[in-house]
Amino acid sequence: MFDFEALSQAIPRQTVLCVGDLMLDEFVYGEVSRISPEAPAPVIAVQRSETNIGGAGNVARNIAALGARCIFAGLVGEDEAGAKLKADLAREKLIEAVLVTDSSRPTTRKVRFVSEHFSTHMLRADWEQAVAASAEIEQKLIDAILPQVARADIVLLSDYAKGVLTARVIRNIIDAAKKLGKRVIVDPKSANFAIYRGATLLTPNRKEFAEATRSRAETDQSIAGAAQDAMVLADCEAMLVTQSEHGMTLVARGGEAIHVPALPVKVRDVSGAGDTVAAALALALAAGADWETALRMANAAAAVAVGKKGTATVTPAELRRKILPHASLAAEEKIVPVGGDLDAHLAEWRRQGLRIGFTNGCFDILHPGHVKVLTASRGACDRLIVGLNSDASVRRLKGEGRPVQDEGARAEVLAALEAVDLVAIFEDDTPIELITKVRPSVLVKGGDYTREQVVGHEIVEAAGGEVVLVDIMPGHSTTSLVDRARGGKA
Repeated sequence: MFDFEALSQAIPRQTVLCVGDLMLDEFVYGEVSRISPEAPAPVIAVQRSETNIGGAGNVARNIAALGARCIFAGLVGEDEAGAKLKADLAREKLIEAVLVTDSSRPTTRKVRFVSEHFSTHMLRADWEQAVAASAEIEQKLIDAILPQVARADIVLLSDYAKGVLTARVIRNIIDAAKKLGKRVIVDPKSANFAIYRGATLLTPNRKEFAEATRSRAETDQSIAGAAQDAMVLADCEAMLVTQSEHGMTLVARGGEAIHVPALPVKVRDVSGAGDTVAAALALALAAGADWETALRMANAAAAVAVGKKGTATVTPAELRRKILPHASLAAEEKIVPVGGDLDAHLAEWRRQGLRIGFTNGCFDILHPGHVKVLTASRGACDRLIVGLNSDASVRRLKGEGRPVQDEGARAEVLAALEAVDLVAIFEDDTPIELITKVRPSVLVKGGDYTREQVVGHEIVEAAGGEVVLVDIMPGHSTTSLVDRARGGKA
């Protein structure tokens, strides 16, 4: 169950050991106004430049930005870029850098020239030595990294194929982590997934996955099939395939594929988006999230990152706004009266491949318990429909004197909440007809119900959906609120 508020409280208590290829990212921004007479290429009139901690270092920055601690292990050269990275990492309060210096190689540096107006990358220049670390440096890395494994809640390997994550380094880390019962997430670069054998989760992009599995990876079904074979080879529990604008597909070993579409966003820069995904996944899993919750959180984090310039980080506030976005409709547009037309909304949401959720209730006097259920419900889906009992329905269920507020007032209050996408009023004692029409992917109720008691669970589960129960907040009840109010008045 995607309870973002609970996750956001648990994440700052986590520590991630991140190991990978550190690099200095530099972005040179300017305007393109003409073509060079010397060569058929655009001329960029430079206006400004900025540098960021890049590569696996950007994973560490994202971990810290989300409020968790990161022990970061990597490699730098004995040069100006390496000195800058050391200084920048030292200023990050939540990052503890464990760096090995290799005087025989330059610090990896990438300079991107970007058109300011169009946010278009025109050229990238790289300074690097993309070869495996020497045996001496390899041993120094292993000696520096292994003592840190016990201090971490989860281990994340960010492989950019620049020399840090050699087969021997990878093997030592995974074996040490497994011995201590630590999960290992790998953002792989090698097409030989077998070198990551024993990791918990691999997160290749579609191109990397297709090359490693020798499959076309064009559909969720083909990805799911190829992933099962790849997971046997890598002896991992799950595989996440990122597909840019087509979303993400996660396949658990022996389980069904879970696909989430990319959230709608204006893409400004995809640099480092994979780093953000890896960081969000690791933190969600370390905080106790299940596969689907971690997937949805990573998907939302990626949507925030690609909307920014450069190798960007994501904050908890930004992530919350993306997971629980502001209403796209005005409150009055969200309300569907009894017998109203839901079809237009449902057809558009299904066309977009969105996951539709449903919960219901009387919501006579909205209290914090209601808000928790509604927020958690929205976190489990892309669009949330709330079935609202009509006044006549409430009277039959609760007796005379209820509802305290009429259905119009109750619907307006619900529609004003950012977690609610649509309020559908129904006349019957149960929402069974409404559920049959909506055919939600997820049906949510408070934890004071059992799965068998939830109206419509058979319909939803028969269609491949799921029933989710949210823990209720003790001490919050509409009936008790009404009784206290009336008792005070008397």
